[in-house]
Amino acid sequence: MIKRWLAQYASPFALDKMGIMGMNQRNISYISRYNPRRLYPLVDDKLETKRIALDADVTVPDLIGVIEFQHQVSSLLEKIKDRPGFCIKPAKGSGGKGIVVIVSHDGQHFIKPSGKGESIVDLERHVSNILAGLFSLGGKPDVALIEALIDFDEVFDGFSYEGVPDSRVIVFKGFPVMAMMRLSTKASDGKANLHQGAVGVGLDINTGKAIRAVQFNQPVRYHPDTGRDLLELKVPYWELLLSLSSSCYEMSGLGYIGTDMVLDKQKGPMLLELNARPGLAIQTANGAGLLPRLRKIEQLGKNATFSPEERVTFARKEFAASVKNKAT
Repeated sequence: MIKRWLAQYASPFALDKMGIMGMNQRNISYISRYNPRRLYPLVDDKLETKRIALDADVTVPDLIGVIEFQHQVSSLLEKIKDRPGFCIKPAKGSGGKGIVVIVSHDGQHFIKPSGKGESIVDLERHVSNILAGLFSLGGKPDVALIEALIDFDEVFDGFSYEGVPDSRVIVFKGFPVMAMMRLSTKASDGKANLHQGAVGVGLDINTGKAIRAVQFNQPVRYHPDTGRDLLELKVPYWELLLSLSSSCYEMSGLGYIGTDMVLDKQKGPMLLELNARPGLAIQTANGAGLLPRLRKIEQLGKNATFSPEERVTFARKEFAASVKNKAT
C-alpha cells in the first residue's frame, strides 16, 4: 500500500531523508531485534492476548464463547441466539482475514454490516474453515472466538460505515510513536482493514485530532459512504487510550508492537488486539516516516526508565504534529 505513495521519491536517499521505514528495515532492525520470538504466541493468539490483558486490568471485548473442535460447531446457534449482534474471528488470524461481523439476526437470517444475509449453515461452515486453519498464520489448526460487538461511542457517528472504528497505535519500547484511526467503509464490508478499503486517518499523537486521511493510498477529505468531513475527527479519552497502549509493553514484553484500541460507549477505551508485525501504512496515513521517532527513543539509552504515563507525556511532547496536513 505504501509503494504508490513513495513512487514520487525515487532514490533511497530521498526516502531516508523523509524518515520512511521500509519492510526489510522494520523486520530486521525493529521486529527481530526488539520482539523475542518466544513471546509471539501472546499476541498471535487472540485468546492468549485476552488473557494477559485481563490479568493486566486492560479492558477487552466480552467473550461469548470459544469453539475448539469440529463436534462443537453445532453448538454455535445456542451460543449466539440471545445476542443481537456478535463477531466470529479466528484466534490466530491476521489482517482481518476470517472475521465475520453480524449486526442483527432473527435466529435464521444473520445480517452483516453490508446488509448481506447469512444462514446458520453459512456461519457453521465458516467456523469449520477457521478450525481447519484457513485463516490462521501458517495454515495451522485454529479455534474460533465469538465476541460481543462493541457499542461504539456516538462521537464517531458518520466517520465509519456500519463497522466499529479502531485506533492503531505503534508502540516502541513502551512509547506511543505514531497513531491512526481506521474507519470501515462499504468497500471494506464493515471491517477496519485498510487493504480491504477502509479509510486510514493519521492522528496527532498529542491531541488525537485528525491530520490527514487516505483510502486505497490516495488522500481523501470526506468519508466515501457518509460524506463526513474526516478532518473533524478527534478521538476522546486520548490520554487514557495512549496510556493503555503504552502499558501493553509491560503486558506483552514486546518492544515493537501495534495496539488496536476501540472506544466503547459504556466501557471507554478497550484493547481489541496486539500485533507483533504492524504494517507500514500508518506512515501513509500520517504523511510522515516512523524512523525519526524510533531513533529518538533509541537515543534515550537502555538504562532510561519511564512509567507508562511518563512515556505518554514524552511522546505527546516530542511527536506532536508541527504542521497541519490537509487532505485534498
